[in-house]
Formats: sequence, C-alpha cells, structure tokens
Amino acid sequence: MEFDTVIIGAGAAGMMCAAHSGGRTLVIDHAKAAGEKIRISGGGRCNFTNLDAKPENFISKNPHFCKSALKRYTQWDFIDLMAKHQIAWHEKTLGQLFCDGSAKQVVAMLLQEMQSVDAEIWLKTSVDSVVRNGDTFELTLKREDTQINVSSKNLVLASGGKSIPKMGATGLAYELATQFGLELTDVRPALVPLTFSDQRYAPISGVSAPVRASANGTEFEEACLFTHRGLSGPAILQASSYWCEGDVVCLDLDPDGTLFEILRTARQEQGKRDITTILTQQYPARLVQHLSDEMQIKGRIGDQSDAALEQLCSHLRNWEQRPTGSEGYRTAEVTLGGIDTDGLSSKTMEAKAVKGLYVIGEAMDVTGWLGGYNFQWAWSSGWAAGTAIAQRTS
Repeated sequence: MEFDTVIIGAGAAGMMCAAHSGGRTLVIDHAKAAGEKIRISGGGRCNFTNLDAKPENFISKNPHFCKSALKRYTQWDFIDLMAKHQIAWHEKTLGQLFCDGSAKQVVAMLLQEMQSVDAEIWLKTSVDSVVRNGDTFELTLKREDTQINVSSKNLVLASGGKSIPKMGATGLAYELATQFGLELTDVRPALVPLTFSDQRYAPISGVSAPVRASANGTEFEEACLFTHRGLSGPAILQASSYWCEGDVVCLDLDPDGTLFEILRTARQEQGKRDITTILTQQYPARLVQHLSDEMQIKGRIGDQSDAALEQLCSHLRNWEQRPTGSEGYRTAEVTLGGIDTDGLSSKTMEAKAVKGLYVIGEAMDVTGWLGGYNFQWAWSSGWAAGTAIAQRTS
C-alpha cells in the first residue's frame, strides 16, 4: 500500500501533523485509541496550551530551535481551532488553559480535522521494520495479526518519549532515529516527583505548602506536596526538569519574604505563645511539627531575639533537600532530551541528512515546562512538519 506520508504515533503531535500534511496520509499507533495522553491530561480536562507560551519555557541543548515553530503556530492559533469546534475552555493559574468539559473533546477535534482531509488512522498497529529504498520508506506493519507492507515518501516520528509506559510509551522513535543516523541526547524522566530512600516525609504525606523550589539556578514558585515517597506538587515537578541525581533542591518556605515581620509582630502581640503555635498560623500544623523536630524550633515567641528570628527565617528560606532519586518514567509527565535537534530543520522538522524523515513532539530534545507547554510544542511542531510536507506533496 502506497501513501505520501506515514506518521508513527497517534498522539497530539502526530494527529496535528496529519491534519495539515495533505496528500494520502496514514497515522499508525499500537494503542487501542488515539490521543491517550491527551485524554488523561489535566485531570481529564487537558491543559491544552498556555497563554504565556514562549521559547524561554522550553529546555533543549539548542534553546533557539523551538523559536520558529512556536512563532508560526502560536497558542492563539490553537485557541482559534478550539473556537472553530466550539470547545469551551477556562484559564487556571499561570496562564494554563483547560477544557470546560472533557479532554476527549480535544481528541475528537483532532480526529475530525484529520477526517476532513481524508487522513487514515490505523490503531492496534505495530511497526516491525522500517527500511529506506531510494527515496521511499518501506514499513512492515502488524495489524490484527496480519502483516502489511506500506511505503511512503515521508516518514514522521511522532511516538513520543519513554514517559508513562503504562500508556504504551516506548523508545521506538529513538531506535528509528538512530537507525537513520540521527544522534540522541541523554534522556531522563522530567516533570516527575522526587524521592528519598528513607521516606522521611511519610509522616506528613498529603501536606501541601506554597514554596519557591530551585534546582541548579532555576526556580519555580508554586505548591509543594509532601508524599510517602518524597516531594511532589507543581513546584517540585518543575524543578525536577533541572535536577540531576546527587543535586540539591532548595525550598523557600517564605517566598514572599514576609515571615520575619509576621514573627516580630507576633512577639509584641502574642509573646506568651509558643513559636510553633505562631507558625501554625502560616503553615499546616503537621508541617510545623516536622520542621520543629528537624530545626529544633521551640520556646515562647516573646523570648526570641531578632537574631534568632532571622536565623529561623533563613533556615525556612533555604531548606536544602538532596533527593536520592525520582519516580522515574512510570509517573514522569515527559521525557527530557531525545533526538538531537542539531540534525533537524527548525523550520520543517525534517532531518537534514535524510530527505522525507521528520521528527515532531516529545521525541526530540525539546521539553516544555509544566502547564500546557508540551502540548503547545506538539501543536507547533506538528503543524510545522505537516505544512512543510503539504507544500512538497502538492
């Protein structure tokens, strides 16, 4: 069977590419349904983009690579697509946009966009082999226990990274990229909870507090969640993308810098109260108990000097943690690193040395922050590749 384009991966990037690639397009995926990561994202409501999406929100060995695609297909373009399909949405914190209804609406929208251009989709289909014969890619596929041979002028790697293997994630894109001579950067789990071998936070599991979490010079101010295994919550997931094993994560429990004056005021007005009682007015009681044990916080607030209060605030603003690991790909929202962008065109996503081979989405070394950025990269890179293929095919 002959196609103009075969796209491996029916996720966000793959479906977006198929909706724009023109010609006879086939999307294949070994999953039972398309867009499974879309379906489960954002608690089932899909954080589909971010109002503030810009190149600075992405991590890559080449920080300039993402600029072209993000500029040519923006968050506003995807919002217009949502409006076209009458999908209502709302903004949460920090520019994050979610469906009012269900993430399934986004999947249905992308499938409808594909259907409108007659792009085919084969689910429960695996790739046995891919070879290049002249200017043609020849794929051996297995669909419902039947072997099918398919050829195409263009091949798009859109099968993502290794994150969330229970959703079917594999390293297929990396294997095929390597087969065709593309380089890989180091990969590791990102946007992932951090763990401690001693499970030190098990007693306060479920406690959450606003913090400024920093790792290797990059900081994020959001919530931190203490868990049985370690640290999670938006601030920690963000910091995890900049953290490597052995590194310190620093938590600032007073990100606004107001605690010192609060404690001085309390010393004047509530001098007979225990300092831990005052702290429970600012933090969850279980967290204060943990901190008082670890930092030896005790005594009446009225007995504390300015120097003692300053020292306490300094400890709370520079609470260093040294995680022993992370939850790994099992719960990581994305994979950091991937197919090296040095071998790709930032305008078309095509491999520089292999005509007709394209890489889009999470498979490459472009990783967004938490908050809709990775979906925006899927839309932008998928659109860039799709429109480039369409211009060549027409």
